[in-house]
Amino acid sequence: MSLVEPVPGEPAAVADLGSERALVVADFHAGVEQALRAEGVSLASRAEQRRERLLSLVTRTDPDRVVFLGDLMHAIGDPGGAERGEIEVLLERLDELGLSATLVKGNHDGAIESWADLDVTDGAGVRLGDVGFAHGHTWPVPEVLASEVVCVGHEHPAVRLEDEVGGSRVERAWLRGPLAGEAFADREGGVRAGAELVVFPAFNELVGATWVNVEGQEFLAPFLPDGLAGGEAYLLDGTRLGDYAAV
Repeated sequence: MSLVEPVPGEPAAVADLGSERALVVADFHAGVEQALRAEGVSLASRAEQRRERLLSLVTRTDPDRVVFLGDLMHAIGDPGGAERGEIEVLLERLDELGLSATLVKGNHDGAIESWADLDVTDGAGVRLGDVGFAHGHTWPVPEVLASEVVCVGHEHPAVRLEDEVGGSRVERAWLRGPLAGEAFADREGGVRAGAELVVFPAFNELVGATWVNVEGQEFLAPFLPDGLAGGEAYLLDGTRLGDYAAV
């Protein structure tokens, strides 16, 4: 089995860190509703639903730690009261359950380390056990690239699926495949032979997405798509779609 296994039906995974078991989610984007309202989209807060969904995953997977793979916040600057409150209540609930929390800082996370009660690492990443974690908005550090499995967020991958009568729908997706050494040839230390790259779907369904199988879509991460050799797409329910570009 891989050191990182998706939770069936959910935009989350469980990672074996050796001495610990971690629940990993990417792109929580607390308080996104406030930003959407500023753009003219009338939407009630889903903060409670997000929190309870995450806590239900904690119950389901029984981790020792929760790893947020960047963009726990949505506001790039200082968060508003509702957004900050959402994060503080979530972290309090995790603490009550005896869980450690780690945030691999994303491009939306501002100065979160100055007020949020959790471990915050640089967005270029951290290695825990034999798993590397980076948000994905910048190049991962050498220790991450030396991991057996590298996990990134930021991209919000999704696929557009069409039926035989011309209808279509968009679904969040996982991208997985070998970590392509050629894309990191000029990075210190290169990549570990046989390493795997896992691109996480966004936990928050309200944020935008990169439609990875639509021509003309550009990736956000500086190492994608070149860094994902022979990558395949999987739906949240585990359906294997094959080559993500050919879905």
